[in-house]
Amino acid sequence: MPRLTNYEEWLGPVEISAVAVPHGCVDGFLYAYWLRPAAYLDPKVRAAMSSFWALGDVSEALERLSGDLNSGAWAARYGHLLDLDAYDAGYRLVTTK
Repeated sequence: MPRLTNYEEWLGPVEISAVAVPHGCVDGFLYAYWLRPAAYLDPKVRAAMSSFWALGDVSEALERLSGDLNSGAWAARYGHLLDLDAYDAGYRLVTTK
């Protein structure tokens, strides 16, 4: 991804706003499942995400995720996310002024 400062160079004055991903987001983009990580274990879910196409073999990472979900390690590390209404995953909206 380009640096945010590049957009002003290319487009002139811009406004850059954070776009938080809402709790329970139903779209299928990469961070839509931030609160439902087990969805990443579903090959159909991953096949619909261009990010996974670019990553290649993620089988080891998926095994770790599955283990963390089953053992409760994921909940111990990330359970605080359950209280959020939205999550800033780094998505930004760039609009020209």
